[in-house]
Amino acid sequence: MHHVDLASTSVGELAHFSASMSLRSNGFCMQGGIDQKVGFNPGLTVLVVVVGAVLIFAVGNYMLYVYAQKHLPPRKKKPVSKKKLKRERLKSGMAPAGD
Repeated sequence: MHHVDLASTSVGELAHFSASMSLRSNGFCMQGGIDQKVGFNPGLTVLVVVVGAVLIFAVGNYMLYVYAQKHLPPRKKKPVSKKKLKRERLKSGMAPAGD
């Protein structure tokens, strides 16, 4: 902290000194620059939150997939239509039924 001799200073110098001290307490230094404040970068914070959410989503999906593979029965296959069965028989060389 600066010590100011009030008897030998002019009003202008006192005004400048008090303004610089108030600026310094608000985060500005005497040269007019901004003091570096320690804190989190907002862009980095958003990035960490988004990447964290995506990772939680991916891990949760994988866990559900593994659980479903172990505990759920296999899917039933769709029934093959009679038309497709007839076409397959004709391709393999079998005579159609009823001829």
